[in-house]
Parts: sequence; structure tokens; C-alpha cells
Amino acid sequence: MLDRRALFTALAALPLAGCATLSPAQPRRLRVVTFNIWHDRENWPARLPLILEALRQADADVIALQEVLQDGERLPNQAQTIAEALGYGWTFCSTDAADQPRRYGNAVLTRLPILQQQWKALEPLDDYRTALRVRLDVEGRPVDIVATHLHHTPEGTAIRERQVADLLTWLPPDGTPRIVLGDLNAAITNPELAGLRPRGVVSALPAVHPERANETTLNVAMGHRSDQIDHILVDTDRFTLESAQIFANQAVRGIWPSDHFAVAATVTLR
Repeated sequence: MLDRRALFTALAALPLAGCATLSPAQPRRLRVVTFNIWHDRENWPARLPLILEALRQADADVIALQEVLQDGERLPNQAQTIAEALGYGWTFCSTDAADQPRRYGNAVLTRLPILQQQWKALEPLDDYRTALRVRLDVEGRPVDIVATHLHHTPEGTAIRERQVADLLTWLPPDGTPRIVLGDLNAAITNPELAGLRPRGVVSALPAVHPERANETTLNVAMGHRSDQIDHILVDTDRFTLESAQIFANQAVRGIWPSDHFAVAATVTLR
């Protein structure tokens, strides 16, 4: 009769060559950038190669652009120009009608599959501000990227507060992990941005580098005030924040890439 105990003991002693072993799932890492490119001001043909090189070096999965312009045959859509040069897909929104030759707005560039996209004109409508939401497939999981550009005057706190409230009411409450990027024209500690920073949501740069919380993202060489107004807002309950940095913050042969500096962050989806 077969000794079953002896058989099991012998099988357990056999080497496992050729057998697959399960490993933990790889983290879903995402690198994101926000950059106000200053439309076509101050010699756009000379600035474009600097922007392209800075973004190429950043090697981001997602890029949010503000102050994107197209102007008929004179100036093709700047987001399209950048996306095609770098090999990204792109989407653009504007309060200007789609059939107008001159349109100004925000864009998202990405190397990831786009599952959904929609945009909204933010209240008050006479400020001509928009928000763009793009739902991406991040290795099988949806992530919402929200790009916006809020009212610009320092004294316009009430306008920005209204825009934030309108944005938050519009976003889908379905629990999808979300990152908000853009030129918010205010420091993250300003009261009008309180709605964008509920418990657990942080601005990436000062969260990773508290000593740089007051470092400007406005280019003071262009006459701007020193203020950190370009943000990547990350929910630390949904993402692990790995790194953040300012870049595109140096002139090259006297030419600046933009009147803003770019901000990048790397996160891992929990």
C-alpha cells in the first residue's frame, strides 16, 4: 500500500525550479507637472525650445498647462505643439467658442490612456476661467487630474473663493483618487483656498520641503512679486508623496522659459 505520509514528505522536499511565485503588486507611480507657459509673450519662438527641454527632462506622465493660446494660422495651439513635440496626447479647454480662431485656456498633456474628460467654465463667468478634468487609467486604476487657473489679482480673494466653490461642486463625488494642479494665484495658506485643502490634502512642494514653503513660483525677474502660487494638491490618504521640485527656473542665454516656474511631483497611488 502507498505510504501517503512518505509521499507528501518526498514531494515537499523537491526543488521548486520552474514554479512561479507571487510577488506583491508593483506600486502605481505617477509623475505630474504644472506649468503656466505665459501664452505668446516675450518671444515665444525662443521660449518654446526651453519649455520643451525642461518638460523633456521632467519626464512626467501628466502635464497641466495654463495660459495656452491658439491664434489662427499665426499661432497653432501651444498645447498641441508641445504635446506633438514630446509625444503626448493632449486635451484643451477654453471659454472661447471652438470655432473661433483665437482661443485661450488650459490644457492637460498625458502619456496615459484617457478614460473620460470634461471641462467647466467657472463662476463668475465674466472672469473667463475654466477647470478641466481628465480621468486617466493608471495601470488599471482610475485617477482624476484636475487642471485650473484661478483669478489673478491679489485683492480678488472673493472671486477665487467663488471659483473654488464652483469647482468643488462640479467634481464627481465618486471617490476616484484626485490630483488638482494649476496656477491658483494664491499661496496655499490663503483662506480662499481652504476648500481645496481638506484634511489630508497638501500642496506637494511645501509638504516635501517645508523649508521651501515660501519659495516663489512667480518669476521675479519679470517684475512679479515673490509668491508660491503654482500648486500640485495631493490627497495623502490616497497617494504617497515621494518628491517635489521647482524647475524651468533659470534663464538660458538671457531667455526665460516663462514668467512662472514649473512644479513637479512624484506620487504613488495607495
